[in-house]
Amino acid sequence: MSDLWGRARVVRAVRRFFEQRDFLEVETPLMIPAPAPEPHLLPQPAGRWFLQTSPELCMKRLLARGHAKIFQICKCFRRQERGRRHVPEFTMLEWYRAGADYLALMDDCEQLLTAVAAELALPGENGHQVSLVLPWERLTVAEAFCRYAAMEVDEALRRDLFDQLLVEKIEPHLGVGRPTFLYDYPLELAALARPKPGQPEVAERFELYLGGVELANGFSELIDPVEQRRRFEADRRLIRAAGRRPPPMPEPFLAELDAMPQAAGIALGLDRLVMIMLGKENIDQVLAFPPETL
Repeated sequence: MSDLWGRARVVRAVRRFFEQRDFLEVETPLMIPAPAPEPHLLPQPAGRWFLQTSPELCMKRLLARGHAKIFQICKCFRRQERGRRHVPEFTMLEWYRAGADYLALMDDCEQLLTAVAAELALPGENGHQVSLVLPWERLTVAEAFCRYAAMEVDEALRRDLFDQLLVEKIEPHLGVGRPTFLYDYPLELAALARPKPGQPEVAERFELYLGGVELANGFSELIDPVEQRRRFEADRRLIRAAGRRPPPMPEPFLAELDAMPQAAGIALGLDRLVMIMLGKENIDQVLAFPPETL
């Protein structure tokens, strides 16, 4: 039976955390005409539009319009994602802060998970026996490849082995005993993150792992519309090369990106957070209705 009371307590603690820090809770549309083109994600069509894979683009447009601290808890949709930790319809927590960078978001993560654990009366650790006592591990992608994959990250990219080595050799070691921030991704994998000042071969992007589970993906945001368009066009070419039709270019987002302040933003899988905090092994254990039961 699903632990819906436990889930409700986690969601309540998350919402209280952001409200106490003067974040504005927002709701953006679930159905949009043009999601960000992402080669490894399959958006779910909804008539002539799409169900969102993430609220990212709309939330950044709110930053551009002057809302400096915002968060959202919403449904997202990705086709062909089903497994012990994946469902095609899932709940995402995203938050954005103007004037912040990815290091500030790592601090946010530490404070948020500590607050949720306290709400659930789990002092010092969560249900997966991962200690939340500071400091948490901070490991660059380059360090992780040398330590666990015995290969330089540049060589892994050149031989198209990055994803395979990350999943098979590196991720099982991340977040074991204490959470791990894996940070400074190669610029080729920057997505919507800005290059790191003084180290332009990497992007200010990180992922947070607990118990080998990838929980969150955060960026210092790219606010250059010319570079963002170049990346989108490159991703659209990859989608075409894979035999799929790319979504339309998100022109309204690109038009407002010029007005967006320096900011940082992060997406956190809320279902996975509930799993971890309640010590569950399968995402179905924290859902009211897994899709196969509908």
